Amino acid sequence: MSTLAISTPPAYSRSTRLCVVALTSLALSACALQKPMNVSDRAQLAPATPSTIDLMKLPPPQKKIVAAVYGFRDETGQYKPSPDSAFSTAVTQGAASMLMKALKDSGWYIPVEREGLQSLLTERRVLRAVDEHPQNGAQPGQVPNLLPAGIILEGGIIGYDSNTRTGGLGAQFLGIGLSTQYSVDQVTVNLRAVDVSTGAILNSVSTTKTIYSYELHPSYYRFVNY
Repeated sequence: MSTLAISTPPAYSRSTRLCVVALTSLALSACALQKPMNVSDRAQLAPATPSTIDLMKLPPPQKKIVAAVYGFRDETGQYKPSPDSAFSTAVTQGAASMLMKALKDSGWYIPVEREGLQSLLTERRVLRAVDEHPQNGAQPGQVPNLLPAGIILEGGIIGYDSNTRTGGLGAQFLGIGLSTQYSVDQVTVNLRAVDVSTGAILNSVSTTKTIYSYELHPSYYRFVNY
């Protein structure tokens, strides 16, 4: 008794492979054209930090203090290490805006605009020009005076010390393994209150915050800031 072997014609097998390749390419292109999901979230307010929560819990004052902030500068002169841009600074350049928000959240101060004072004065001149030449029989108004500040808050970010402590542990075998590294940075901020009437420094405080960076490297790495 003999066994009959049935073989697939070469032409048929080649056409089958071509169909499979075409379907695979079509499926891959369809996947590539699909809109990615969950790549962005809706805009929302920044979550309150523990310091903001503490400010909001302060007892109400007997009388609020009118305070002005002309600037809260970055005095460290530090830039991000390569491969970042040489013009990218290591600390924020919007510290004055953060200080103004902190003053407003505390409920103890009435912050007045001084950082954009030139723009404010320009708009006030426009209002005075409109009041001098009223239209349609309108009564001329009067632009109120600016609210004077009782104190001026000054200072800045005066220190940024990177890699004050470093360390880590790791092992690899045949190029496969796990390694960990950590780095400790410190940021120092100074804030002082100046009496407008006398120019005397009422108080000056400095605070330091420690930032811990942790690196995990099992063939890839990721920084986690606490």
